[in-house]
Amino acid sequence: MSSGNVTARGGARSAAQAERTLADRIGDQSGKSPGAEQSVTPSDEISVGVILGFPPEIAEELQRWRASFGDPMAGVVPAHITLVTTTPTQDWEATRRHVREVARCQSPFMVTIAGTGTFRPVSPVVFINVEDGFDHCVDLHRKLQQGPLHRELPFAYHPHVTIAHDVAPESLDEAETVLKNYRATFPVVSMGLYEHDADGIWQLREELDFGTETDNHGDTRFRGDAADTPTDAG
Repeated sequence: MSSGNVTARGGARSAAQAERTLADRIGDQSGKSPGAEQSVTPSDEISVGVILGFPPEIAEELQRWRASFGDPMAGVVPAHITLVTTTPTQDWEATRRHVREVARCQSPFMVTIAGTGTFRPVSPVVFINVEDGFDHCVDLHRKLQQGPLHRELPFAYHPHVTIAHDVAPESLDEAETVLKNYRATFPVVSMGLYEHDADGIWQLREELDFGTETDNHGDTRFRGDAADTPTDAG
């Protein structure tokens, strides 16, 4: 079984570069360039999400596996670990300041994903477990899901990497078996703040470095229907 061991800095940040190819395939449904900023006022209710991206070689490998199980989202949603699933907020600036502050106080850490699990029978999802870095993800989720992003979730947060979702039962069985020995280790140095825009597209608004004041506007877009469901969400 193939695995990855990536030690170069760029872990989560480099995933954004790979994800830009998704924007080209999805197309610009809004008539704006993928990187165009939309006007967001404090009174507008918007939905946001926060994720940890993967190094491109690992992300691409997992997307190939996901496609092999017949999951139509394989070519749309990049491999990732959700920290905050779809969450409404009425104050974009407060939300951005909040996420930036959490990132500033977070140090980079290593993540190891290994083995498989499932949310069946509650939800038709098979995932790869998060081993090293699990507690970091839980702590980040707890800190992020406060202030302007506070809400009660219907399910307990469980960091994971979806590898098959809403496909035939035999395909879920295959995913759970074939990847049971999969293992990859890589550094996480940033997290992505996404907005679910009016066109149903998830847009990367900022990729926020851990432990610094630096932030970067993104241009990654992917389909809103590829977002994690509450059960499947981080």
